[in-house]
Amino acid sequence: MNRIYRLTLALVLSLGTLTSCEDYLEVAPVSSFGPDYVFSNVTNATIALTGVYAALGGDNGYGIRLSMYYPLDDDIMMGQGGNPFPDNERRDIAHYNVQPSNTQLFRPFNQLYQGIERANICITEIPKMAMYINGTEFEKRELRRLHGEALTLRAQFYFELIRNWGDIPAQFEPSSTQEDLFLGRTDRDIIYDRIIEDLGQAAELLPWATSGSTNERITQGAARALRARIALFRGGYSLRLDRQMRRGANHIQFYQIARDEALAVINSGSHNLNPSFEAVFKEGLLARRREPNQEILWELAMTGGGSALGDSKLGYYNGPRWNNLGNSALTILPTFFYSFDENDQRRDVSAAPYNINQDFTIVARTLQTMVDGKFRRDWMTNPVVINSNAQYFGINWPMIRYSDVLLMFAEAENEINNGPTPAAIQAYEQVRTRGFGGDASLIGPTPTTYQDFFEAIVQERAFEFSGEGIRKYDLLRWNLLETKLNETKANLAAMVARSGQYANLPTTMYFEPGVNQLRWLNSFYQPQPTPAPAGSASVAWVGNGINTTILTFYAVGFTPGKSELLPLHTSILDANPNLKQEYGY
Repeated sequence: MNRIYRLTLALVLSLGTLTSCEDYLEVAPVSSFGPDYVFSNVTNATIALTGVYAALGGDNGYGIRLSMYYPLDDDIMMGQGGNPFPDNERRDIAHYNVQPSNTQLFRPFNQLYQGIERANICITEIPKMAMYINGTEFEKRELRRLHGEALTLRAQFYFELIRNWGDIPAQFEPSSTQEDLFLGRTDRDIIYDRIIEDLGQAAELLPWATSGSTNERITQGAARALRARIALFRGGYSLRLDRQMRRGANHIQFYQIARDEALAVINSGSHNLNPSFEAVFKEGLLARRREPNQEILWELAMTGGGSALGDSKLGYYNGPRWNNLGNSALTILPTFFYSFDENDQRRDVSAAPYNINQDFTIVARTLQTMVDGKFRRDWMTNPVVINSNAQYFGINWPMIRYSDVLLMFAEAENEINNGPTPAAIQAYEQVRTRGFGGDASLIGPTPTTYQDFFEAIVQERAFEFSGEGIRKYDLLRWNLLETKLNETKANLAAMVARSGQYANLPTTMYFEPGVNQLRWLNSFYQPQPTPAPAGSASVAWVGNGINTTILTFYAVGFTPGKSELLPLHTSILDANPNLKQEYGY
């Protein structure tokens, strides 16, 4: 794929010389290029904008921390368990035991603000370029696009900061123009309103995707989809400074924005669902090929080669192991696995209950150690090989998909009209039918009342987006995180006790290992056969192991009115006298 990051690194980093700001932002001068040179032509301005994109990648961005540490635990997946716990590190974040001294808090926070600073510079300087108004048609078109991309990127940085830290300092001009850089917290609704407005402007500046365009660059569809997403969060619940979960005022107004933006993307014809859910990941992301339906509106380009170059640990930190290489750190909860209809093809894409031996035979994992499957290393190709001992595979992170647009539209329609409209039902059924391989006869009846349809959306978004860093934040904006965590703990205990809906599940699964394949020999949904199938291997399935491997760690530290947000790292408070710790930390 075309990697937008592979440009002149010196000029990208020159953005650091255009600002002077406080220690807690850590934007250090690294080159002698100034704004007159950087923003002198389309080529240089494009490279400057690439530096804004770069602040999204690597270990401190969506390469691992923002994508795989911060979004867990939720009701479908658990972050890394085991000892040491507590660790003042990633396990504490996942299980809601995080403290302000946690080592994983400072650098992602800092990198997001670096991105904001770089975006602020581009947003300020690009429209001042003479060719922005008076250039050739090509120059004007390209500079408008760069401007729109910068506005969208800044919105994404602020959105990520808000959904993890709540009210945070907000600055919309380059630091070099500011007299006071020690800002206090800004109400998140004010920030949301500004970036929603900015995204409206960005959409008018950006082109729609075409069959030949790369989704590693932001297009109009991506900006509108992000505007819809942020509008739903602006209209949803969040933890406020008084430690209460509340909506902002006029929430229907923001559901209307979400509905209209999602509909604009739907009506554009620029994006469609891939007929195969599996192919989005196996044939697209993990094969590093362009997805022909433009289902992924925006995927974050990862360069390959390590964190410093903006890479990701997708497929190393998560997913199955090869010959014990890899962390396999993210666990698919057994209750989530069994929430799928057995005909839903998304189950076996989202969950990977196996490891890979050195000879490439596939062997089963236990139910309680099942890992997420969308970024599994044995699906990686072009040119990644599964027996690599590397930690960085250059796998892109999907920022937003068309199925999300359809479900946001359906949710917003339901909220605005106090019940699903035919258009909402159609959008919902498009996603669900694709999950069942295109067979609409398998999806069951679609609810037609407000509450039932809302609950169907809640469940459908779980099936569709597991492992994509979305679920916890969805539950927060619906004010369902505490409820779903508690429900999941109760259901896990019921599964161990083999009661209720879990009474007839097998305690043993039999399988036939094979090279690059695994064939199960008994049903996931019925007691195991007696005697065991001849020549089979076996793995413990539903049993007491759930108590020791999951319930010991899963969301054990969650405290309502606190754990919905992260604390500010102590070094940030030390650097800025106008900030103090909030939300019970």
